[in-house]
Amino acid sequence: MNRLANKVAVVTGGNSGIGFATAKLFVAEGASVVIVGRRSDAVDAAAAELGDRAIGLTGDMSDPQTHERVAALVAEQFGGLDIYVANAGINTIASSDNVSNESYDAHFATNTKAVFFGVQKIAPQMRAGGAILLTSSIASTKVFDGHAVYAGTKAAIEAFARSWAIEFKSRGIRVNVISPGPVDTPILSKLGIESADRPAFEAAVANSIPLGRLGQSEELARAALFLVSGEGSFVNGVNLNVDGGMSLI
Repeated sequence: MNRLANKVAVVTGGNSGIGFATAKLFVAEGASVVIVGRRSDAVDAAAAELGDRAIGLTGDMSDPQTHERVAALVAEQFGGLDIYVANAGINTIASSDNVSNESYDAHFATNTKAVFFGVQKIAPQMRAGGAILLTSSIASTKVFDGHAVYAGTKAAIEAFARSWAIEFKSRGIRVNVISPGPVDTPILSKLGIESADRPAFEAAVANSIPLGRLGQSEELARAALFLVSGEGSFVNGVNLNVDGGMSLI
């Protein structure tokens, strides 16, 4: 439908999972997309799959210099930006008494600091009427075992979004948040779940979701498209739960 025709978007963490699905849908809807990720092989492969209207940039999201490089690339290649999706994040499940200083700092560096400085550095390149979307989690308000630090990082960026929705009002830039529930992405494997235990884990999680299943990356991408496109033109400063109703119980 070309809902993003002639738009330029940046998607951090765009080489896999929700980020890749979002970048893929944006390209299909007519946008040129810059994806940013930590692993050069994954970023290059994802950019190649996305096609000619995609550019991959490798960098550490927790390093402000990465965001300076993103802003410089956008300025040089496109002269401005319409959509910024801060999606990159990490989650290591651990009870609070087992969280190390290093793990705590890593979570806030990637999930929170990276979002703040990513928006700070890219804001001068944002065109009037643009859209910023932050990926949070229902864990910011719903308690899950071993998620205290992760939940804190996500609650912080939700506060950022509310402030930015007011700060950028004179430029007509909308700022929203999307909060996924459990989604079938590669991050599940990174949580330490053995492949043999995966079916039982998924069944247990699905049983806690009113819709009875995990979400799919493409479903999150469609919600993201609504929030950044003209279809969501009067939506600003909201946090949209895309969780199959899990946050209700």
